[in-house]
Amino acid sequence: ACTGIENIDEAITLLEQNNWDLVAAINGVIPQENGILQSEYGVETLHGPAYGPTSHSTAASSTPSSSSAFRHVVPSRQIVERQPRMLDFRVEYRDRNVDVVLEDSSTVGDIKHILENELQIPASKMLLKGWKTGDVDDSTVLKSLHLPKNNSLYVLTPDLPPPSSSHSGALQESLNQNFMLIVTHREVQREYNLNFSGSSTIQEVKRNVYDLTSIPVRHQLWEGWPSSATDDSMTLAVSGVTFPCHRLTVGRRSSPVQTREQSEEQCTDVHMVSDSDGDDFEDATEFGVDDGEMFGVASSALRKSPMMPENAENEGDALLQFTAEFSSRYGDCHPVYFIGSLEAAFQEAFYGKARDRKLLAIYLHHDESVLTNVFCSQMLCAESIVSYLSQNFITWAWDMTKEANRARFLTMCTRHFGSVVAQTIRTQKTDQFPLFLIIMGKRSSNEVLNVIQGNTTVDELMMRLMAAMEIFSAQQQEDIKDEDEREARENVKREQDEAYRISLEADRAKREAQEREMAEQFRLEQIRKEQEEEREAIRLSLEQSLPPEPKEESTESVSKLRIRTPSGEFFERRFLASSKLQVVFDFVASKGYPWEEYKLLGTFPRRDVTQLDPNKSLLEVKLYPQETLFLEAKE
Repeated sequence: ACTGIENIDEAITLLEQNNWDLVAAINGVIPQENGILQSEYGVETLHGPAYGPTSHSTAASSTPSSSSAFRHVVPSRQIVERQPRMLDFRVEYRDRNVDVVLEDSSTVGDIKHILENELQIPASKMLLKGWKTGDVDDSTVLKSLHLPKNNSLYVLTPDLPPPSSSHSGALQESLNQNFMLIVTHREVQREYNLNFSGSSTIQEVKRNVYDLTSIPVRHQLWEGWPSSATDDSMTLAVSGVTFPCHRLTVGRRSSPVQTREQSEEQCTDVHMVSDSDGDDFEDATEFGVDDGEMFGVASSALRKSPMMPENAENEGDALLQFTAEFSSRYGDCHPVYFIGSLEAAFQEAFYGKARDRKLLAIYLHHDESVLTNVFCSQMLCAESIVSYLSQNFITWAWDMTKEANRARFLTMCTRHFGSVVAQTIRTQKTDQFPLFLIIMGKRSSNEVLNVIQGNTTVDELMMRLMAAMEIFSAQQQEDIKDEDEREARENVKREQDEAYRISLEADRAKREAQEREMAEQFRLEQIRKEQEEEREAIRLSLEQSLPPEPKEESTESVSKLRIRTPSGEFFERRFLASSKLQVVFDFVASKGYPWEEYKLLGTFPRRDVTQLDPNKSLLEVKLYPQETLFLEAKE
């Protein structure tokens, strides 16, 4: 639809050459100077680059009510065939980048001749690398390589000696230096002092200025960049800015709509109008997007979400949202924020063992401060700061943007640190935020060691953290010594208490054993008495139930039994021969020898009478007319 190419294979080939980047593929086929806009009112010629995420300028539109930032581009076959296609090359050689623009009818050798003038290197000594196709020589026509519009190459010079080590050392030293850029915002006449390392790029500077001034990178008009700063990807160390301080001025371009002649006039200085980076569609309304959708995404999605909900009931939930939003804005490399109330953070930092205690760092965020984005992205998220905080601090955060959250923190601050500290924070202006409070716990109170404002550098922030850590370490050593002495005293007391407890336990155990023994003896005696009483009752009962002893002159058959006890005593009794053997057993039991415990044995023949049927008569069991028996205890 955009290019008029109907051959599917040709279209797929172009997309593959551009790594499936649709906009790059379209720009590679249609020269941007001759793109055609199709509007609902007719067809009009677009002077300047076509719209797209990587466009460097904007174009006028005759339909301001359109809800999309893009229009369908319909190519003119006749125009495409009449004018040559232009190719952009970025060529890297050691620490330099050279931009080359050629028609696709040129050859590789033409590129080398241009580089020969720029780099002062003979073309015969150059090896031009980075081609996506196979073998390429100086006579190869660029059009035959089917290249995308934007290309990256690099030059190798194996036959030339490397640059002197002194130059490399100086460059490395410059990369490690910190540059102070004093940026004046022209419209509001305000200065910003920004610190950047030498390894930072010009593009990074412009992005940070956007955070401070809300001027998108594409709309920034700059003054003061050195003539050698020809590329936004250049680092400050090689851009030619003055060390240690360099002054710049930035303003907003008067109107996003430019004629081709105005655009060419402003581009005489490459940094007067900054290149678009593809991420700067914040001012989408200037492209005809009016609270609608841009690329299918609602414009409200471009606004920042609050760091913390207003009037949050639970501080832990508020900190969870703060951490998630912080990560989405500044990346995952950031301090580990404690999730919980401020009181819980105190407990974690101050009330453990002396060796485990840490300093408490409270980060106070404010979205309306011009320093917040720079402080968070360059200082608070620096790896050295993140590592040092995680090792030595418990970090707690709060958002002061909303008035309700601000008042809530000031109330907490008054309760924990006193009215003086609360008043100090209350009087801080918005542009002095963010704040970083360093708190040290003491025996009776919490002391604020330092209040760090947002207008600082990474080195200064690290130095102040280390200074607070030195004070804390000295106090911690004293606390460890006191704690060790106290634990030693408590150990001695515990050992004495333990020895005394063991002695008491031994005495109590001995006394309890004696009491148990006496109780057992008493219990056994009671049982014995009860058993004796029970035996006596049984004996008397049996004695009373015995039939009367028959007389010697009785006319009935009488059996005379003589019984010997285990102690050697004898007792005799007469029984009727017709009496049952059970009567004999009852008689023996009445004398204190129950047949359950004793057995009654006969002599000749030896037999166990207790094993006989007790219902048989004495005559039947042959205990007639007389018999001698003896008692023996059962096993």
